[in-house]
Amino acid sequence: MQTFKLTLAYDGTNYVGWQRQAAGPSIQGLIEAALHELDGCGVAVAGAGRTDAGVHALGQVASFSLRRTIEPDVLVRALNARLPADVRALSVDAVAADFHARYTASTKAYRYRICDAAVVSPFERHFAWHVAGALDVDAMDGAARLLEGRHDFAAFAAAGGTTRTTERTVVRSRVTRTKLSTTEDTVDTEGLPSRVLRVPRDLCRGDLHGGDLIAYEVAGDGFLRHMVRTIAGTLVEIGRRRWPIERLREVLASRDRGRAGPTAPARGLFLVGVEYGDL
Repeated sequence: MQTFKLTLAYDGTNYVGWQRQAAGPSIQGLIEAALHELDGCGVAVAGAGRTDAGVHALGQVASFSLRRTIEPDVLVRALNARLPADVRALSVDAVAADFHARYTASTKAYRYRICDAAVVSPFERHFAWHVAGALDVDAMDGAARLLEGRHDFAAFAAAGGTTRTTERTVVRSRVTRTKLSTTEDTVDTEGLPSRVLRVPRDLCRGDLHGGDLIAYEVAGDGFLRHMVRTIAGTLVEIGRRRWPIERLREVLASRDRGRAGPTAPARGLFLVGVEYGDL
């Protein structure tokens, strides 16, 4: 048996999440089906993070073992030939037999994207939470920084979890604003010297009307179910100036989910990457 580490990206819009479900397509199910076709038998795939329905990934990691001998670069091409276009294998590495995508991970990083422009681009509707009205990003960032360190995050966890402990270590928790400029690049159009094609520089990133993109970046040793989305929802309440910055510290200490803000929509959340240290 040969063990592999797979790094993949996906648009989670049309999926029930990473994990196999009784009904609906899952990312795990797609990978396992593709590997079954390649290996000729059932292949169990473990993911580093169980992203929910509608959540995306820029650098999800999975691990599995195959009986068939196959080179990593060949495996990347074979997987992409069998996967839909909204799920892509980025890289495959041969690893030690005891490597496990979830249990040997040291750090996971997530990004939650918010657009507070009056009008959001249709190209962003599946990839950001549209919150109309300018948010106080300085207040959001000040509150976010209070989460860095070792804390009990029970107040930000979905009800009914089965984790042994709700304590987690967050190594980075920051909020930043990126201006989505309407400045246009000029591109010469061959054969039409009197005309130019003007391309919006940020067309693929956000609001066509020059709004702002707000990103909540968080990294830590692990996350509870809906934890990042609930933190994002709480930070938006602070950004709307409905709550003071210190409210976040009070919510954290309370361990009461009812004291936190709403769970932000899944569409704004991305699993950015996973670190493992020395393999």
